[in-house]
Amino acid sequence: MSDYVADVKKYSPGADEAAVKAIENYLGKGILAQRDASMVACSDPDELKRVRENFCKKKLGLSQSDDEIDAVLQSICQQMSGDNSKSRVTFYYLAAEKTGTLGKLT
Repeated sequence: MSDYVADVKKYSPGADEAAVKAIENYLGKGILAQRDASMVACSDPDELKRVRENFCKKKLGLSQSDDEIDAVLQSICQQMSGDNSKSRVTFYYLAAEKTGTLGKLT
């Protein structure tokens, strides 16, 4: 299994390891074991909509408008643009970090 903490720390050097582990647990081994499911495809609008609806709204409890949440997701896509394989764990961590909701993970 990949070292998710190390990947998150590429983008957030002071990453909270407990929050990373909480995201791993949230996603589960089944999702993380599947290459396609364990990555976020920024080029797929349906994928980003699922991230917004299922993770940002349901898990993180965000109540901002779809456009505001989408802007956060796009900023993460931009931040991770040099990485062809955008880890779902890292992407979700950055979403929680940028929205100030890391505390909801642990």
